[in-house]
Amino acid sequence: MIQFKALFIKELKEAFRDKRALMVALSMSFLLPIGLMVMFNIMIEKNIDNPEVYVNFSGSEYAPKLVKAFEKVNILSFTDIPEEDKPDWKDRKIEIVIPQSYAQDMVDGKPIDVILRADNSEQSLMAPLQRIKAVVNQHSQTIGYKRLLVRGIDVKLLQPIKLQEQDTSLPNSNAMMISLFLGLYLIMTAFMSGLSISIDTSAGERERNVLEMLLCQPVSTLKIVLAKLFCSSSVAIIAIVLMLLLTSLAMGFVDLTKIGASFSIDGFTFGALLLLLIPLCLLASALQLFLAFQAKTFKEAQSTVTMLIMLPSFIPFAMSMMDSKPTWTEWMPISGQSLIMEDLFKGLPIDWFALAFTSCATMALTVVITLALAKKLTSEKVVMALS
Repeated sequence: MIQFKALFIKELKEAFRDKRALMVALSMSFLLPIGLMVMFNIMIEKNIDNPEVYVNFSGSEYAPKLVKAFEKVNILSFTDIPEEDKPDWKDRKIEIVIPQSYAQDMVDGKPIDVILRADNSEQSLMAPLQRIKAVVNQHSQTIGYKRLLVRGIDVKLLQPIKLQEQDTSLPNSNAMMISLFLGLYLIMTAFMSGLSISIDTSAGERERNVLEMLLCQPVSTLKIVLAKLFCSSSVAIIAIVLMLLLTSLAMGFVDLTKIGASFSIDGFTFGALLLLLIPLCLLASALQLFLAFQAKTFKEAQSTVTMLIMLPSFIPFAMSMMDSKPTWTEWMPISGQSLIMEDLFKGLPIDWFALAFTSCATMALTVVITLALAKKLTSEKVVMALS
Protein backbone atom coordinates (compact mmCIF):
# COMPACT_ATOMS: atom_id res chain seq x y z
CA MET A 1 0.00 0.00 0.00
CA ILE A 2 2.88 2.37 0.82
CA GLN A 3 4.44 1.63 -2.58
CA PHE A 4 1.17 2.30 -4.41
CA LYS A 5 0.66 5.55 -2.47
CA ALA A 6 4.15 6.73 -3.39
CA LEU A 7 3.61 5.83 -7.05
CA PHE A 8 0.21 7.55 -7.14
CA ILE A 9 1.59 10.76 -5.60
CA LYS A 10 4.47 10.68 -8.09
CA GLU A 11 2.00 10.38 -11.01
CA LEU A 12 -0.18 13.21 -9.67
CA LYS A 13 2.81 15.51 -9.24
CA GLU A 14 3.91 14.90 -12.82
CA ALA A 15 0.37 15.36 -14.14
CA PHE A 16 -0.21 18.66 -12.30
CA ARG A 17 3.30 19.99 -13.01
CA ASP A 18 2.47 20.72 -16.65
CA LYS A 19 -0.15 23.46 -16.26
CA ARG A 20 -0.75 23.83 -20.01
CA ALA A 21 -1.46 20.12 -20.51
CA LEU A 22 -3.77 20.20 -17.50
CA MET A 23 -5.71 23.18 -18.86
CA VAL A 24 -6.09 21.40 -22.20
CA ALA A 25 -7.42 18.36 -20.33
CA LEU A 26 -9.97 20.49 -18.46
CA SER A 27 -10.77 22.86 -21.33
CA MET A 28 -13.86 20.91 -22.38
CA SER A 29 -15.33 21.38 -18.91
CA PHE A 30 -15.08 25.16 -19.24
CA LEU A 31 -15.99 25.54 -22.91
CA LEU A 32 -19.04 23.28 -23.12
CA PRO A 33 -21.21 25.07 -20.50
CA ILE A 34 -20.43 28.44 -22.12
CA GLY A 35 -21.18 27.00 -25.57
CA LEU A 36 -24.52 25.55 -24.41
CA MET A 37 -25.52 28.83 -22.79
CA VAL A 38 -24.71 30.89 -25.90
CA MET A 39 -26.30 28.38 -28.29
CA PHE A 40 -29.62 28.12 -26.45
CA ASN A 41 -29.87 31.86 -25.89
CA ILE A 42 -29.43 32.38 -29.65
CA MET A 43 -31.97 29.64 -30.46
CA ILE A 44 -34.56 31.09 -28.08
CA GLU A 45 -33.98 34.60 -29.41
CA LYS A 46 -34.37 33.52 -33.05
CA ASN A 47 -37.34 31.19 -32.66
CA ILE A 48 -39.26 32.50 -29.62
CA ASP A 49 -38.49 36.18 -29.06
CA ASN A 50 -39.24 37.21 -32.67
CA PRO A 51 -36.34 39.65 -33.18
CA GLU A 52 -36.63 42.26 -35.91
CA VAL A 53 -36.35 40.97 -39.47
CA TYR A 54 -35.84 43.56 -42.22
CA VAL A 55 -37.28 42.92 -45.67
CA ASN A 56 -37.10 44.88 -48.91
CA PHE A 57 -40.77 45.26 -49.91
CA SER A 58 -41.65 45.86 -53.55
CA GLY A 59 -45.26 46.93 -54.01
CA SER A 60 -46.09 47.22 -50.32
CA GLU A 61 -48.65 49.91 -51.15
CA TYR A 62 -50.77 47.30 -52.99
CA ALA A 63 -51.24 45.10 -49.89
CA PRO A 64 -51.28 47.28 -46.74
CA LYS A 65 -53.02 44.60 -44.63
CA LEU A 66 -50.39 42.00 -45.51
CA VAL A 67 -47.61 44.46 -44.63
CA LYS A 68 -49.38 45.21 -41.34
CA ALA A 69 -49.52 41.45 -40.60
CA PHE A 70 -45.75 41.32 -41.11
CA GLU A 71 -45.21 44.30 -38.79
CA LYS A 72 -47.14 42.58 -35.98
CA VAL A 73 -44.42 39.91 -35.78
CA ASN A 74 -41.49 42.34 -36.18
CA ILE A 75 -40.95 41.78 -39.91
CA LEU A 76 -40.18 45.34 -40.99
CA SER A 77 -39.15 47.26 -44.09
CA PHE A 78 -35.49 47.79 -45.03
CA THR A 79 -36.07 51.53 -44.69
CA ASP A 80 -36.60 51.07 -40.93
CA ILE A 81 -33.20 49.53 -40.22
CA PRO A 82 -31.37 51.41 -37.42
CA GLU A 83 -27.91 52.69 -38.33
CA GLU A 84 -26.15 50.32 -35.91
CA ASP A 85 -27.86 47.24 -37.47
CA LYS A 86 -27.23 48.14 -41.13
CA PRO A 87 -23.85 46.30 -41.37
CA ASP A 88 -25.51 43.07 -40.12
CA TRP A 89 -28.26 43.20 -42.74
CA LYS A 90 -26.10 44.40 -45.62
CA ASP A 91 -25.50 40.89 -46.99
CA ARG A 92 -28.67 39.26 -45.66
CA LYS A 93 -31.00 40.34 -48.46
CA ILE A 94 -34.65 39.31 -48.29
CA GLU A 95 -37.11 40.68 -50.85
CA ILE A 96 -40.89 40.33 -50.99
CA VAL A 97 -42.49 41.30 -54.29
CA ILE A 98 -46.23 42.08 -54.21
CA PRO A 99 -47.83 42.32 -57.70
CA GLN A 100 -49.62 45.48 -58.81
CA SER A 101 -52.77 43.44 -59.49
CA TYR A 102 -52.96 42.31 -55.83
CA ALA A 103 -56.14 44.27 -54.96
CA GLN A 104 -57.98 43.39 -58.18
CA ASP A 105 -57.04 39.71 -57.96
CA MET A 106 -58.26 39.71 -54.35
CA VAL A 107 -61.63 41.09 -55.47
CA ASP A 108 -61.87 38.61 -58.35
CA GLY A 109 -60.92 35.69 -56.10
CA LYS A 110 -57.90 34.79 -58.23
CA PRO A 111 -54.67 33.24 -56.86
CA ILE A 112 -52.05 35.89 -56.08
CA ASP A 113 -48.35 35.22 -56.59
CA VAL A 114 -46.32 36.92 -53.83
CA ILE A 115 -42.63 36.37 -54.55
CA LEU A 116 -40.09 35.75 -51.77
CA ARG A 117 -36.47 36.17 -52.88
CA ALA A 118 -33.63 35.12 -50.57
CA ASP A 119 -30.48 33.03 -50.43
CA ASN A 120 -31.78 29.74 -49.01
CA SER A 121 -28.23 28.49 -48.44
CA GLU A 122 -27.60 31.30 -45.91
CA GLN A 123 -27.99 29.71 -42.49
CA SER A 124 -28.75 33.00 -40.71
CA LEU A 125 -31.84 33.44 -42.91
CA MET A 126 -33.47 30.10 -42.07
CA ALA A 127 -35.47 31.32 -39.06
CA PRO A 128 -36.54 34.68 -40.68
CA LEU A 129 -37.71 32.90 -43.84
CA GLN A 130 -39.76 30.43 -41.80
CA ARG A 131 -41.43 33.34 -39.99
CA ILE A 132 -42.23 35.10 -43.29
CA LYS A 133 -43.77 31.92 -44.76
CA ALA A 134 -45.83 31.38 -41.60
CA VAL A 135 -47.24 34.94 -41.75
CA VAL A 136 -48.17 34.61 -45.45
CA ASN A 137 -49.83 31.23 -44.88
CA GLN A 138 -51.74 32.50 -41.86
CA HIS A 139 -52.89 35.66 -43.70
CA SER A 140 -53.95 33.60 -46.71
CA GLN A 141 -55.90 31.17 -44.51
CA THR A 142 -57.66 34.03 -42.72
CA ILE A 143 -58.79 35.54 -46.06
CA GLY A 144 -60.01 32.13 -47.22
CA TYR A 145 -62.09 31.65 -44.05
CA LYS A 146 -63.63 35.12 -44.44
CA ARG A 147 -64.62 34.35 -48.03
CA LEU A 148 -66.43 31.21 -46.90
CA LEU A 149 -68.21 33.09 -44.11
CA VAL A 150 -69.42 35.74 -46.59
CA ARG A 151 -70.90 32.94 -48.70
CA GLY A 152 -72.67 31.51 -45.67
CA ILE A 153 -70.40 28.50 -45.24
CA ASP A 154 -69.31 27.53 -41.75
CA VAL A 155 -65.51 27.30 -41.72
CA LYS A 156 -65.78 24.46 -39.17
CA LEU A 157 -66.72 22.22 -42.10
CA LEU A 158 -63.07 22.42 -43.20
CA GLN A 159 -61.99 20.68 -39.99
CA PRO A 160 -64.34 17.76 -39.30
CA ILE A 161 -61.75 16.27 -36.93
CA LYS A 162 -59.82 18.40 -34.49
CA LEU A 163 -56.83 16.81 -32.82
CA GLN A 164 -56.28 17.81 -29.19
CA GLU A 165 -52.64 17.31 -28.17
CA GLN A 166 -51.81 16.72 -24.52
CA ASP A 167 -48.13 16.75 -23.61
CA THR A 168 -47.45 14.21 -20.85
CA SER A 169 -43.73 14.91 -20.64
CA LEU A 170 -42.21 16.36 -17.51
CA PRO A 171 -40.94 19.98 -17.67
CA ASN A 172 -37.31 18.85 -17.63
CA SER A 173 -38.02 16.42 -20.51
CA ASN A 174 -38.62 19.42 -22.77
CA ALA A 175 -34.97 20.37 -22.41
CA MET A 176 -34.18 17.25 -24.44
CA MET A 177 -31.60 18.91 -26.67
CA ILE A 178 -29.64 20.06 -23.61
CA SER A 179 -29.82 16.52 -22.22
CA LEU A 180 -28.72 15.03 -25.55
CA PHE A 181 -25.72 17.36 -25.85
CA LEU A 182 -24.76 17.09 -22.19
CA GLY A 183 -25.04 13.28 -22.09
CA LEU A 184 -22.86 12.92 -25.19
CA TYR A 185 -20.26 15.43 -24.00
CA LEU A 186 -20.09 13.90 -20.51
CA ILE A 187 -19.18 10.54 -22.06
CA MET A 188 -16.68 12.21 -24.39
CA THR A 189 -15.18 14.11 -21.46
CA ALA A 190 -14.60 10.81 -19.67
CA PHE A 191 -12.55 9.68 -22.68
CA MET A 192 -10.87 12.96 -23.60
CA SER A 193 -9.86 14.65 -20.35
CA GLY A 194 -7.36 12.05 -19.19
CA LEU A 195 -6.03 11.40 -22.69
CA SER A 196 -2.95 13.66 -22.56
CA ILE A 197 -2.09 12.40 -19.07
CA SER A 198 -2.36 8.76 -20.19
CA ILE A 199 -0.09 9.31 -23.20
CA ASP A 200 2.51 11.25 -21.22
CA THR A 201 2.64 8.75 -18.36
CA SER A 202 3.08 5.80 -20.75
CA ALA A 203 4.74 6.55 -24.09
CA GLY A 204 6.15 9.82 -22.73
CA GLU A 205 7.84 8.18 -19.74
CA ARG A 206 9.21 5.44 -21.97
CA GLU A 207 10.88 7.98 -24.30
CA ARG A 208 12.32 9.85 -21.29
CA ASN A 209 13.65 6.50 -19.90
CA VAL A 210 11.63 7.05 -16.71
CA LEU A 211 9.60 3.87 -17.20
CA GLU A 212 12.71 1.70 -17.45
CA MET A 213 14.07 3.16 -14.19
CA LEU A 214 10.68 2.68 -12.53
CA LEU A 215 10.49 -0.98 -13.51
CA CYS A 216 13.96 -1.55 -12.05
CA GLN A 217 12.54 -0.76 -8.61
CA PRO A 218 11.22 -3.55 -6.32
CA VAL A 219 7.63 -2.78 -7.26
CA SER A 220 5.08 -4.91 -9.16
CA THR A 221 3.98 -3.86 -12.61
CA LEU A 222 0.34 -4.05 -11.44
CA LYS A 223 0.94 -1.29 -8.86
CA ILE A 224 2.63 0.86 -11.51
CA VAL A 225 -0.29 0.42 -13.90
CA LEU A 226 -2.86 1.09 -11.15
CA ALA A 227 -1.08 4.30 -10.12
CA LYS A 228 -1.08 5.55 -13.71
CA LEU A 229 -4.70 4.44 -14.18
CA PHE A 230 -6.00 6.24 -11.09
CA CYS A 231 -4.03 9.39 -11.87
CA SER A 232 -5.39 9.66 -15.42
CA SER A 233 -8.96 8.81 -14.39
CA SER A 234 -8.80 11.31 -11.50
CA VAL A 235 -8.23 14.15 -13.98
CA ALA A 236 -11.21 12.91 -16.03
CA ILE A 237 -13.42 12.77 -12.91
CA ILE A 238 -12.39 16.31 -11.94
CA ALA A 239 -13.29 17.46 -15.47
CA ILE A 240 -16.73 15.83 -15.24
CA VAL A 241 -17.46 17.37 -11.82
CA LEU A 242 -16.45 20.79 -13.15
CA MET A 243 -18.60 20.35 -16.26
CA LEU A 244 -21.69 19.42 -14.23
CA LEU A 245 -21.25 22.35 -11.83
CA LEU A 246 -20.58 24.91 -14.57
CA THR A 247 -23.39 23.61 -16.81
CA SER A 248 -25.88 23.90 -13.95
CA LEU A 249 -24.64 27.45 -13.33
CA ALA A 250 -24.63 28.42 -17.04
CA MET A 251 -28.19 27.15 -17.66
CA GLY A 252 -29.34 29.61 -14.98
CA PHE A 253 -28.61 32.37 -17.51
CA VAL A 254 -30.95 30.78 -20.11
CA ASP A 255 -34.68 31.51 -19.86
CA LEU A 256 -35.92 27.99 -20.61
CA THR A 257 -39.46 28.87 -19.50
CA LYS A 258 -39.92 30.44 -22.95
CA ILE A 259 -39.83 26.94 -24.46
CA GLY A 260 -41.75 25.39 -21.57
CA ALA A 261 -38.72 23.58 -20.20
CA SER A 262 -36.67 23.42 -17.05
CA PHE A 263 -33.20 22.10 -16.39
CA SER A 264 -31.37 21.55 -13.13
CA ILE A 265 -28.82 19.15 -11.71
CA ASP A 266 -29.79 18.41 -8.11
CA GLY A 267 -27.82 16.37 -5.61
CA PHE A 268 -29.50 13.08 -6.58
CA THR A 269 -28.87 13.60 -10.31
CA PHE A 270 -25.29 14.66 -9.61
CA GLY A 271 -24.61 11.52 -7.56
CA ALA A 272 -26.27 9.20 -10.10
CA LEU A 273 -24.24 10.73 -12.94
CA LEU A 274 -21.01 10.18 -11.02
CA LEU A 275 -21.98 6.53 -10.40
CA LEU A 276 -22.41 6.14 -14.15
CA LEU A 277 -19.34 8.08 -15.29
CA ILE A 278 -16.61 7.07 -12.80
CA PRO A 279 -16.44 3.50 -14.20
CA LEU A 280 -16.28 5.02 -17.71
CA CYS A 281 -13.37 7.24 -16.68
CA LEU A 282 -11.49 4.18 -15.43
CA LEU A 283 -12.29 2.21 -18.60
CA ALA A 284 -11.20 5.11 -20.82
CA SER A 285 -7.89 5.52 -18.96
CA ALA A 286 -7.23 1.76 -19.10
CA LEU A 287 -7.84 1.67 -22.86
CA GLN A 288 -5.66 4.74 -23.43
CA LEU A 289 -2.78 3.34 -21.41
CA PHE A 290 -3.04 -0.04 -23.14
CA LEU A 291 -2.98 1.50 -26.63
CA ALA A 292 -0.26 4.02 -25.75
CA PHE A 293 2.07 1.27 -24.50
CA GLN A 294 1.53 -0.66 -27.75
CA ALA A 295 2.79 2.31 -29.79
CA LYS A 296 6.48 2.52 -30.58
CA THR A 297 6.81 6.30 -30.23
CA PHE A 298 5.11 9.18 -28.43
CA LYS A 299 3.81 10.55 -31.75
CA GLU A 300 2.37 7.19 -32.74
CA ALA A 301 0.71 6.94 -29.32
CA GLN A 302 -0.95 10.33 -29.85
CA SER A 303 -2.36 9.26 -33.21
CA THR A 304 -3.53 5.86 -32.00
CA VAL A 305 -5.12 6.96 -28.73
CA THR A 306 -6.83 9.99 -30.28
CA MET A 307 -8.77 7.63 -32.54
CA LEU A 308 -10.34 6.20 -29.39
CA ILE A 309 -12.43 9.39 -29.04
CA MET A 310 -14.58 8.21 -31.95
CA LEU A 311 -15.89 5.31 -29.86
CA PRO A 312 -17.89 7.25 -27.23
CA SER A 313 -19.29 9.67 -29.80
CA PHE A 314 -20.33 7.01 -32.32
CA ILE A 315 -22.23 4.68 -29.98
CA PRO A 316 -24.71 7.24 -28.47
CA PHE A 317 -25.20 8.82 -31.92
CA ALA A 318 -25.95 5.44 -33.52
CA MET A 319 -28.40 4.61 -30.74
CA SER A 320 -30.23 7.93 -31.15
CA MET A 321 -30.94 6.91 -34.77
CA MET A 322 -32.53 3.61 -33.69
CA ASP A 323 -36.30 3.57 -33.16
CA SER A 324 -36.27 0.33 -31.17
CA LYS A 325 -33.10 -0.37 -29.25
CA PRO A 326 -32.04 -3.99 -28.57
CA THR A 327 -32.32 -5.03 -24.93
CA TRP A 328 -28.61 -5.83 -24.69
CA THR A 329 -27.71 -2.15 -25.24
CA GLU A 330 -29.04 -1.41 -21.73
CA TRP A 331 -26.35 -3.60 -20.17
CA MET A 332 -23.25 -2.84 -22.27
CA PRO A 333 -20.60 -0.22 -21.36
CA ILE A 334 -21.13 3.26 -22.91
CA SER A 335 -24.52 2.37 -24.44
CA GLY A 336 -25.93 1.43 -21.02
CA GLN A 337 -24.65 4.62 -19.41
CA SER A 338 -26.00 6.68 -22.31
CA LEU A 339 -29.53 5.24 -22.01
CA ILE A 340 -29.64 5.63 -18.22
CA MET A 341 -28.47 9.25 -18.49
CA GLU A 342 -31.23 9.90 -21.03
CA ASP A 343 -33.85 8.60 -18.56
CA LEU A 344 -32.22 10.53 -15.75
CA PHE A 345 -32.41 13.85 -17.61
CA LYS A 346 -36.03 13.12 -18.55
CA GLY A 347 -36.89 12.75 -14.88
CA LEU A 348 -37.85 9.08 -15.28
CA PRO A 349 -37.15 6.49 -12.53
CA ILE A 350 -33.68 4.96 -12.72
CA ASP A 351 -33.35 1.26 -13.42
CA TRP A 352 -30.90 0.56 -10.60
CA PHE A 353 -30.35 -3.03 -11.71
CA ALA A 354 -29.34 -1.85 -15.19
CA LEU A 355 -27.08 0.82 -13.63
CA ALA A 356 -25.39 -1.76 -11.38
CA PHE A 357 -24.99 -4.25 -14.23
CA THR A 358 -23.55 -1.82 -16.76
CA SER A 359 -21.22 -0.37 -14.10
CA CYS A 360 -20.02 -3.85 -13.13
CA ALA A 361 -19.55 -4.78 -16.80
CA THR A 362 -17.51 -1.60 -17.33
CA MET A 363 -15.38 -2.27 -14.23
CA ALA A 364 -14.88 -5.92 -15.25
CA LEU A 365 -13.62 -4.84 -18.67
CA THR A 366 -11.33 -2.30 -16.97
CA VAL A 367 -9.88 -5.00 -14.70
CA VAL A 368 -9.21 -7.30 -17.67
CA ILE A 369 -7.41 -4.53 -19.59
CA THR A 370 -5.42 -3.50 -16.50
CA LEU A 371 -4.25 -7.06 -15.78
CA ALA A 372 -3.35 -7.56 -19.44
CA LEU A 373 -1.31 -4.34 -19.43
CA ALA A 374 0.45 -5.28 -16.17
CA LYS A 375 1.46 -8.60 -17.75
CA LYS A 376 2.66 -6.88 -20.93
CA LEU A 377 4.92 -4.55 -18.92
CA THR A 378 6.90 -7.58 -17.81
CA SER A 379 7.94 -8.02 -21.46
CA GLU A 380 11.14 -6.31 -22.57
CA LYS A 381 9.65 -5.77 -26.06
CA VAL A 382 6.89 -3.53 -24.71
CA VAL A 383 9.12 -1.61 -22.34
CA MET A 384 11.77 -0.97 -24.99
CA ALA A 385 9.16 -0.43 -27.74
CA LEU A 386 10.54 -3.30 -29.78
CA SER A 387 7.13 -4.57 -30.83
